[in-house]
Amino acid sequence: MDFYTLMKTSADKEGIPFSEKEFEKFVIYKDLLKEWNEKINLTAITDDEGIFKKHFIDCLKIFRFSEFKNLKKVIDVGTGAGFPGLPIKIVSPETEVVLLDSLNKRINFLDEVICKLDLQKISTIHSRAEDGARKPELRESFDAVVSRAVANMAVLSEYTLPYVKVGGYLIALKGPAIETEILEGKNAIATLGGKIEDIIEVEVEGTDLNHNLVVIKKIKETSNVYPRKAGVISKRPIK
Repeated sequence: MDFYTLMKTSADKEGIPFSEKEFEKFVIYKDLLKEWNEKINLTAITDDEGIFKKHFIDCLKIFRFSEFKNLKKVIDVGTGAGFPGLPIKIVSPETEVVLLDSLNKRINFLDEVICKLDLQKISTIHSRAEDGARKPELRESFDAVVSRAVANMAVLSEYTLPYVKVGGYLIALKGPAIETEILEGKNAIATLGGKIEDIIEVEVEGTDLNHNLVVIKKIKETSNVYPRKAGVISKRPIK
């Protein structure tokens, strides 16, 4: 399969510059992902086609939110194997990206990818989401927080909205069925200073997958009460 053409078609559709140079970085990223996945659990998707389509192209769909191209400083909370933060960085080198994850082994993997791809203006932080959001240098200091496959909207909002400056965005990459999740997370989003701006349907080229971008705008500061302590957020989500 011609993965370059597939990725370029997807990038063109989202208005992102994409050339052989960017593609080569994705190939190296893919190879490192497969190599490290034999040592630590990074992804259940291990075939080339699945990685290109279900990881890389899926992550690029964040650019369907047109305002994203104008955001300068982004944090990926619960980044795991680097999704969506690393694909964002590869195609948007001027965007400052921070990758935050609670598992140090994953941070070591991300650091190697960053080094091998010679990426600039990108850093990693080993921290739990709720701890990082308490640090003055991180709290309400980002134009956007992005997140993929971390938690439902009520829980995710408490993990992430404290990082976003007023006027910035939380952009969550979600699956196809999100109506109930949005309904149950509405009060949490409002309590944490957010407002649902848009829900954007996206398709993943070369698959029958249809996903959603949930875009939440930060309209007021988050109370210092949040985020709560580790364990409490998922056990007792804001109702």
